[in-house]
Amino acid sequence: MEQTVIGVIGGSGLYEMEGLTQIEEVRLQTPFGDPSDAYITGFLGDVKMVFLPRHGRGHRLLPSEVPYRANIYGMKMLGVQQIISVSAVGSMKEEIVPGHIVIPDQFFDRTTGKRASTFFGDGIVGHVQFADPVCLQLSDVVAQAAQQVGATVHKGGTYICIEGPNFSTRAESKIFRSWGVDVIGMTNLPEARLAREAEMCYATVALATDYDCWYEGHDDVSVEAVIAVIHKNVAMAKKIVAQAVQMISDERQCGCGQALQYAVMTDRTQIPAEARQRLELLIGKTL
Repeated sequence: MEQTVIGVIGGSGLYEMEGLTQIEEVRLQTPFGDPSDAYITGFLGDVKMVFLPRHGRGHRLLPSEVPYRANIYGMKMLGVQQIISVSAVGSMKEEIVPGHIVIPDQFFDRTTGKRASTFFGDGIVGHVQFADPVCLQLSDVVAQAAQQVGATVHKGGTYICIEGPNFSTRAESKIFRSWGVDVIGMTNLPEARLAREAEMCYATVALATDYDCWYEGHDDVSVEAVIAVIHKNVAMAKKIVAQAVQMISDERQCGCGQALQYAVMTDRTQIPAEARQRLELLIGKTL
């Protein structure tokens, strides 16, 4: 059985986990442009890991500027089968206290169309099932890992993804809360959609940093406050990832690896050669 390669997308510092060996920096070019930065590969024990800073080292890319397609395609090129996304979020519920960890199982998309959200197009049409946008098997493992390392974990919940880079207005924040969402962020879509199209398992470790601006009597969200909590959470995020990778099975029992089995709608004889070549890594086995 082929050994699982674990991908981690997140902020800077995650590749500095204690015990990571055989570290290499890999720069890739993809049919969808350059990824956010070089990938950092290494081993934690006998588990191969691939890391990518979503916004680039030094945090250079806005949420809408992140090359999501290139990032996910590059992970696929490096053999990644399962992705753990580590993301800072705002809490939309009082019981999710800044510093807590949320493992969402749903997403609500409020981005505004600036982000390319599919590998398909330009001569090839595909429709991928996305009712359950995260891998429940991988999410279970990540939640268990978070509990085992002592984090306060909220398993399940809805992550609403906004365009950014500004935080919400107070009116927006209150309306989003009325919809029943649990956390608010700016990056996990289209990341999760693309991971599904690439037939990779995907789970989010959402680090609650603030109460957005809905919470009367609480300080409004500020960059300074967010950064302070993020720094406190970095060590916990490292522990969660390190624990999770040791628990992830090489055998995937979910359906993520067959997401494209019936997805391509285009007549195979009508697919342009350029499109076929561009997506060969993703759909070659189905054509």
